[in-house]
Amino acid sequence: MSLDADLARWREHLTRFAALLGNPPDRATSPQPESAPGHCLVLAPHPDDECIVGALPLRLRQEAGWRVTNVAVTLGSNPERQAGRWAELQAACAVLGFDCIRAGGEGLADVRADTADRAPALWAAHVRSVAALLARERPSLMLVPHLLDDNPSHRGTYRLVADALSVARLDTVVAHTEFWSSQALPNTLVQTNIADTARLITALERHVGEVERNPYHLRLPAFLADSVRRGGELVLGAGEAPPDFAFATLYRLVAYRAGQPVAELPRRVYPADLALSSALLTP
Repeated sequence: MSLDADLARWREHLTRFAALLGNPPDRATSPQPESAPGHCLVLAPHPDDECIVGALPLRLRQEAGWRVTNVAVTLGSNPERQAGRWAELQAACAVLGFDCIRAGGEGLADVRADTADRAPALWAAHVRSVAALLARERPSLMLVPHLLDDNPSHRGTYRLVADALSVARLDTVVAHTEFWSSQALPNTLVQTNIADTARLITALERHVGEVERNPYHLRLPAFLADSVRRGGELVLGAGEAPPDFAFATLYRLVAYRAGQPVAELPRRVYPADLALSSALLTP
């Protein structure tokens, strides 16, 4: 099936899903490319995370002309699947319009929260590799799992990036993402309209081996819909009405200076008819 057919199939499905939510208005905005667009790095613990948490970088690429690079921190723990997962990841990133590279050239091994304690030499090499990548790319925005995202590689990626940021002494904004566990203090809710949500799920389908094992792509619309429920009160305030979105993604944006966190960004909601720009990085 062609990409256009896949996108149309998912738009139809998501339109029916939105009807169950009361047909909230679907919004879109015209692209407003920036004269000096930023660069976003998605530090993905596994191939597929770029699709699950990709709302913010997708919209920045489409609406402001940003460059987005997915960094495959690992290619999973099964050596027999790694070549296949890399091919699937490239196909997914092509759907999203993201560049795609592998940390350390081939992807890193044993990126877990306790690796620094079990294998300090290996961890130090990982940190040097990622710090060199950050120093070279100097991203304006980075997507990284939050500290307690309950998967060993997600927690390991958080710790790895925190250590690498400190070494690289980078000034940037980190958007903490969530999937395996919700984060307590998100401050940013980013809507995706039906077309953009369809693109994220169509890209996720390109991870063929993973969705055959566990068809989690079918449940992604419910995850994005639930983020609206949670985000309405976590971002806007307790007791506030949630925005009239069908689908959105939650993040926690934190400003870093010289590789250290210095300030939480203000709580903000970005509907799909408000073009994203570098302004979202400002306090």
